[in-house]
Amino acid sequence: MAILARGGEPVEVRRGLPVVDPEDVQSRYLEAAVNGLLIGCLYLPNGNPAPGPKFDYKLRWFDRLLAHGRSLIDQQVPALLVGDFNVMPTDLDVYKPERWLDDALFRPEVRDAYARLLAQGWTDSLRLLHPGERIYTFWDYFRNAYARDAGLRIDHLLLSPPVAPRLEAAGVDRHVRGWDKTSDHAPTWIELAGS
Repeated sequence: MAILARGGEPVEVRRGLPVVDPEDVQSRYLEAAVNGLLIGCLYLPNGNPAPGPKFDYKLRWFDRLLAHGRSLIDQQVPALLVGDFNVMPTDLDVYKPERWLDDALFRPEVRDAYARLLAQGWTDSLRLLHPGERIYTFWDYFRNAYARDAGLRIDHLLLSPPVAPRLEAAGVDRHVRGWDKTSDHAPTWIELAGS
């Protein structure tokens, strides 16, 4: 996990969420100050198989993210929470919702946690600018998923209230997923006014 910046040096603020969990053996959260913004880059645990210990860990990790997100909102920090959330928030975010009902990325508990994060005041940039559009950020390598457009939207760029009014554009460079030997995630991006 890394945070890069054009025209400035990111200043690392924290590694890991504020409340430590002894099960955190992987780096899942990195926070840096970049050009007047606080960027929280994350990889939320996958959680499969669900139910089970991995799913329970995912929910505990999400609870810690919710607590940190609330703190950033309460302090009115100009912040972004970005990365692989491993959450498909709505039916629009998955190619065949009925096939994913028992998956840890789509279970009601996870979708509810994501909704509670947004309810704190975070703005889902892609969904704000493309409210009714099917947009995917991930296509599995199996069963020709990319060619069939059998994707998922699991990568999110959330903006705190001081940043949200600056949002000008958001998108996914889906064509990159079609390159040889590329990631199963496509680059997801936003443009902010005054950047």
